[in-house]
Amino acid sequence: MPMLTSVDTRPMQHCETTTLGVLLRHQGIDLSEPMLFGLGRGLGFVYWDSKRMGFPFLGGRVKPFELSRNLADTLGLELSVRETSSARRGWANVVEAIDSGQPVGLQLDSFHLEYFTAKVHFGGHVVALYGYDDRVARLVDTEQQGGAVCTSLGSLAEARAARGPMAAKHRSFALTAPRDLPALRTSIMASVTACAHAFLNPPIANLGHRGIDKAGKAVRTWLRRSDDPGRDLPQAALLMEKAGTGGALFRNLYRDFLAECAECVDSDHLRTGHRLYAEAAALWTEVAALITRAGESGEEQYLVRAGTTLLDLSRIEREAMEALSRLES
Repeated sequence: MPMLTSVDTRPMQHCETTTLGVLLRHQGIDLSEPMLFGLGRGLGFVYWDSKRMGFPFLGGRVKPFELSRNLADTLGLELSVRETSSARRGWANVVEAIDSGQPVGLQLDSFHLEYFTAKVHFGGHVVALYGYDDRVARLVDTEQQGGAVCTSLGSLAEARAARGPMAAKHRSFALTAPRDLPALRTSIMASVTACAHAFLNPPIANLGHRGIDKAGKAVRTWLRRSDDPGRDLPQAALLMEKAGTGGALFRNLYRDFLAECAECVDSDHLRTGHRLYAEAAALWTEVAALITRAGESGEEQYLVRAGTTLLDLSRIEREAMEALSRLES
């Protein structure tokens, strides 16, 4: 049975950072989840709604797999990515990686994985594969999904072949570390300022601080926007707090990243950013609670309060990113 026994299967909160952690620890690099998320410039925001959607979507990070590309760029890692429309070739790519002694990352649709209890289609889910036999694949998923888990080869094939928003064609990837990593201080400076500039200068109004402002105005209408507010609003709040975000729509992770950065970068701008993101994280959790209460009670007053808090968050996060954008000055 091909299985890598030396793999550290320690899970984290978010799927992509969990997988990156597995791949990097196998290369001898052990970084905390907040550091992986921050160096990967993972923080973002998107408010998305359209007539074809059942309910609006709030996202707090960059699009799937962009974090992995960013982290490889920041740390000078070799990121080997394979995609194919052939299920046979896609599986052969996985077998080749395992046989060479390397765990491999997979992007797939979590709906088909047998250990998932919440059956929702999400084509941007990422796991690490470290072994298989003639029946099952051995994966590392998030802590809330069980960490080291198994799923049948058939379900894995379905998950990898799924199509839809954010899906990839049997994508697998591996990381190879250079002999010497860049200085951590240099990597922090580059990633923090790049993330700040992207957040402050979104190409459309749905993204970054402008997107939070837009969400603050739109959320007040959510009772009328939904056919089933008692279902949709608590579900939206649950996704903000529990769906691999680390809580507070990824703001807890970025707050902790900035705190870790402050241990090796002495900067008032960094300390300001950390203080403001600590404030923002608490407010995002408050927004989720207000949205839940609105759905359960049917009372619009909670959405009005959530909207006001989101407008405050747009300002707070803009001020935080303005400070962080000046980190190198």
